[in-house]
Amino acid sequence: MTALDPARRRAVLRQAVSVGLATGAYGISFGALSTAAGLDVLQTQALSVLLFSGGSQFAFVGLVAGGMSGAPAAIATSTLLGVRNGLYGLQVARMLDVRGLRRVAAAHLTIDESTAVGVGQPEERAGRLGFWATGLAVFVLWNLMTLAGALVGDAIGDPKTYGLDAAAAAAFCGLLWPRLKSGDAFAIAALAALVAVLLAPHAPAGVPVLVAAFTALVAAVWPSAHRDPSPPHHWTDEDEATKAEPDHRGTPRGEAR
Repeated sequence: MTALDPARRRAVLRQAVSVGLATGAYGISFGALSTAAGLDVLQTQALSVLLFSGGSQFAFVGLVAGGMSGAPAAIATSTLLGVRNGLYGLQVARMLDVRGLRRVAAAHLTIDESTAVGVGQPEERAGRLGFWATGLAVFVLWNLMTLAGALVGDAIGDPKTYGLDAAAAAAFCGLLWPRLKSGDAFAIAALAALVAVLLAPHAPAGVPVLVAAFTALVAAVWPSAHRDPSPPHHWTDEDEATKAEPDHRGTPRGEAR
């Protein structure tokens, strides 16, 4: 595997840090809400360090604040978010190819942001760097901002006033936009976004994302849909393996007939 060009390395790291800043900033909201719900600073920080899943953390705090009457919704939300992260794990497992303790660390850092930055890179080495750098950036900043929110509590007011709730969504739009290189891709993205927006006011957290993803998948495999170029995470080693496979006449693919 060839070394990553320094310019590409810097570009991936900039992307990772920018996503980490946008996502981590909203951790201040969780810290404030958690202490308001009755958890102390240590309990709040333990949730961010050990659970490290924004949606599930908010669901847990909602359960603490609302009592057992909200337990079914909170459990359902956390389960759906866990399923989503499990699907991400299938996506990044081959890219990372890690074993032992690094596999445990990779599982803990497999979130929306690290997956999006990792699989969005055209080179395998860049994908690995993007995954680890983004995961670590979000982890560090999310926990720092959780601590800040837990310490200052209500003194900062509603974090939505500062637009922090929209920062992560804006970062994802920035990641997605360069990949909409065809009319079909743009239409599928628009359809998935519309489904998510329509469901968001009426469904538990996590459900709109899963339904929108399923909608995009169905639209992408629809027989009449045009086929876009191979995604950027089809790496060189896959192409070489494909060329080496013999066709039905026994001739390696890519060789002259």
